[in-house]
Amino acid sequence: MQNPKESSADTAPIHSENTHRTQREMPDDSSRRSFLGTVGGATAALAVGLPLEPLIEGDRGEAKASVVSYKSSNRANNSFQYRRDAAQSEKINPGAPPDNGDAGRFTDYSANWSKALKHDALGIPNAQSYGSLLYALSTGRFHDFENIIVGTPGGTGFTSTLNGPQGCLAFDLEGLDSHATNGIPPAPSVTSAQSAAEAVEHYWGALLRDVQFVDYPTNPLVALAVADMNNLSFVRSSSNQEVPFPVTRQNLFRGQLAAGDGNVQGPYVSQFLLQPTFFGAQPLTQQYQRFLSLSEGGADYMTSLSEYMSMQDGNVPKRQLAFDSSFRFIRMGRDLAAYTHVDVLHQAYFVAFLVLAGIGAPLNPGNPYIGSQAEHPFGTLGGPDAAATIPEMASRALKASWFHKWIVNLRPRPERCRRS
Repeated sequence: MQNPKESSADTAPIHSENTHRTQREMPDDSSRRSFLGTVGGATAALAVGLPLEPLIEGDRGEAKASVVSYKSSNRANNSFQYRRDAAQSEKINPGAPPDNGDAGRFTDYSANWSKALKHDALGIPNAQSYGSLLYALSTGRFHDFENIIVGTPGGTGFTSTLNGPQGCLAFDLEGLDSHATNGIPPAPSVTSAQSAAEAVEHYWGALLRDVQFVDYPTNPLVALAVADMNNLSFVRSSSNQEVPFPVTRQNLFRGQLAAGDGNVQGPYVSQFLLQPTFFGAQPLTQQYQRFLSLSEGGADYMTSLSEYMSMQDGNVPKRQLAFDSSFRFIRMGRDLAAYTHVDVLHQAYFVAFLVLAGIGAPLNPGNPYIGSQAEHPFGTLGGPDAAATIPEMASRALKASWFHKWIVNLRPRPERCRRS
């Protein structure tokens, strides 16, 4: 893709208003115009091997209106009105969403997000460092973000700097403003049964990361995890909408948005992660680069207090990731960790679209092109539209989630919950 500045400089006519005015003020030199028109057209024709006559004879070389006539002024006015109406309808002020109260309960910020900031003893965020973060988020000024006190100043690792916090303040010209995402409840408090259940689930996932999914029906450690999850008060409560209950070997670690939804049905690993497909003419095998399991020579991380403290300050582990020499289908939790470690923002959804398109999945029944004898969808409500919309939606969703991450909640990462 060309840099916009380079593109405009290389392809746009070098005509400013002053240039046009100077040309209009020049004497009417018909011989000069004739010469330039003839030579310019001839030069271009010779460059592409076209015959000269159609370009320089009569008025056939002059630019005409579009093949299909339309009123360009109406188009401009309609476009403006459409954009204005959309902006007006999306001018929503839901008010400041509530937080979970943890910042008030724990004034040392021990119950809030602090990865890559500076920490004191026992992983408690440094007050000056945390204050510099809050100040930058409140002012929104770039230089204040640059002055945030991080735990590893000058560090070169990805984790030594903050992960795009200014994205929470960005504006978009498409869709609702990222701050108008009302109706989303605050993150659960670290004192809640919900956070406790999520932490327990995370640590069972860590313990089972090297157990293959096909072994879940018989593995004894899976049985212990299922029993433990079913004993958690939040999982058993009526307020639980995310963990299927009762927890079984088949739905362990599988979340849901509504009871019995598609996330807890079917094979343990989604077919969208297994079925081969094509990206255009390029085959996608759906086999991935995975980390070696512990028994294969891989490594676990943050298993000591010193390493945990170092990584909270933004340092990277001293050990290197060990990769399988063969690409494989996703078979275990550690494989999923390798996938999410480097996945492109919208990768899972885009590949799912490719799979659906490849197997000829039907269009939405409400698509107006269905049954048409004259046309089929393409740039609107067709394949190219879907392929372009998925990453666009992902970008919008990222800004909205970053608003809740950095402004509303500042919820601690899972590994910090054990410290709070």
